[in-house]
Amino acid sequence: MDDIVILIPAAGDATRMRGRDKLLEPVDGLPLLARQVRVAEATGCPVLVTLRLRDTARHAALATVGAPERIELTDADEGIAASLRAGAAWAGKRGAMGLMVFLADLPELETADLLHMRARFRHDPAKPLRATDSNGQAGHPVIFPARLFGAMAQLSGDRGARAILADEDVVWLSLPGRRATLDLDTPEAWAEWRQRPRG
Repeated sequence: MDDIVILIPAAGDATRMRGRDKLLEPVDGLPLLARQVRVAEATGCPVLVTLRLRDTARHAALATVGAPERIELTDADEGIAASLRAGAAWAGKRGAMGLMVFLADLPELETADLLHMRARFRHDPAKPLRATDSNGQAGHPVIFPARLFGAMAQLSGDRGARAILADEDVVWLSLPGRRATLDLDTPEAWAEWRQRPRG
């Protein structure tokens, strides 16, 4: 039995990147998707990546960091719910007490942030735990307790699990700066971010 397992949904399209794939943008010397896998695997938790069918470029990016578990989704066009359903089923089979959903496109999150969330979740493993940025804005990761895996299996569309969280007593955990919310969706946003000092 695992306490926490980590899902990295990577089956979506980056439509605002005008032909570029933001999950292949270089961050810390790796394609962003590979960098996120490395960050997640450094926690010691099992990691699953969901992908579109025959996404050779993202498969190649993952090959740079070894061989994390991955699932190709036949229903990826539906949206994020397809990844969440697959992740909940995988977590349930492993007997996990919680599923951390770690979005692949948040380039400032670090292993220490994920470990901080795991430690906090262990204090109250019946409640969802959601990260915020330092200003209190809701972001990611989110850890879903095992009792919600059934509800996650019923999700549909591209709205994620907001409806599930709306009915829950969510525990909030602040992470430094904008780590929980910084999502770069355009080439211009990437260029601006690279000009800013990090750390």
